[in-house]
Amino acid sequence: MSAERDSAVGEQVSDGGRKTAKKAAPAKKAAPAKKAAPAKKAAPAKKAAPAKKAAAKKAAPMKKAAAKKPAAKKSAAAAKAPAAKKAPAKKAAAKKAPAKSSAAVKKAPAPKKQVVAPKKATVSVPAAPAKTVAAHPQGESRTALVRRARRINRELAEVYPYAHPELDFENPFQLVVATVLSAQTTDLRVNQTTPALFAKYPTPEDLAAANPEEVEEILRPTGFFRAKTKSVIGLSKALVEQFGGEVPDRLEDLVKLPGVGRKTAFVVLGNAFGRPGITVDTHFQRLVRRWKWTDETDPDKIEAAVGALFPKSEWTDLSHHVIWHGRRICHARKPACGACPITHLCPSYGEGETDPEKAKKLLKYEKAGQPGQRLKPPQAYLDAGGKPAPPLGAG
Repeated sequence: MSAERDSAVGEQVSDGGRKTAKKAAPAKKAAPAKKAAPAKKAAPAKKAAPAKKAAAKKAAPMKKAAAKKPAAKKSAAAAKAPAAKKAPAKKAAAKKAPAKSSAAVKKAPAPKKQVVAPKKATVSVPAAPAKTVAAHPQGESRTALVRRARRINRELAEVYPYAHPELDFENPFQLVVATVLSAQTTDLRVNQTTPALFAKYPTPEDLAAANPEEVEEILRPTGFFRAKTKSVIGLSKALVEQFGGEVPDRLEDLVKLPGVGRKTAFVVLGNAFGRPGITVDTHFQRLVRRWKWTDETDPDKIEAAVGALFPKSEWTDLSHHVIWHGRRICHARKPACGACPITHLCPSYGEGETDPEKAKKLLKYEKAGQPGQRLKPPQAYLDAGGKPAPPLGAG
């Protein structure tokens, strides 16, 4: 009887062992509790410790169940215990997730700082080129440049108080024609040529109807006479057809005439109509670069750069002062530096002759006691000791 009971109990134990084994299988899922290890960084890390102890206790009954089958009931109870303690582990994981999100929120401002820094850099960058363009190569500020440029103009006004356009004219038509003819030649040669031209063709209507061959013969001394004949006859026709035989007093109208560019237009506007303009001829270009007023080489850019240094009301007289100084003292090849009255303001002093006696021999026109370029100069010029130019063929 006892043997049968033992066998029955053995079957029950064996069956119970199987059931225990089946229930123990889910206990292997307790492994995720080990993933709670990173939670040590977070506050809930202490709650994760019991989970490890539960896993250890659970693993021990499993070994006992394998060694001693009668302990299967105890292992079943132990299996239920860790299952109940898995919930805190999940809560710990849940609490861990917000910690990551909060960390991400704290890191978010970092990119904002990186974005702001470049903006400050880009704002400061444009200021550098502006200073580089406006400043003198030796570090002259924009303000210092303006002051020096205006002082040069004031001192040249004292040297050439009689400065004037060096083309003879009696009206806007004569001035625009004479200015067109002055290209690639001297004002003196133009002044010696135009008396015959205007004597035969005094009005735009007369010149517009002129025989080109006859005009060419008159203009031959000025050089490029065929091209110049075409220009003066063409502009005369344009004045008759488009402006009623009158010279327009607007820049946009003047530059539409044949042979008339911005330089010629400003000569006419400034000296025939009293409207300020800068005349950028070869002398003007050379001197403003020597004085470091600008490094530009294009006439239009030179006009804009120099015009920004002076009040508009001074533009016409400024042009006369600069051109007169270039023709008399600050020559292209051998500047008379030793006889220049503004050496203390010139950054290019020393490019020419610095010996006063040798420099004095390089002076021209009234500064050297020679005749000027106009046959009929203003009285102020004559009063200052200037001499009129001789007519064509007189010497």
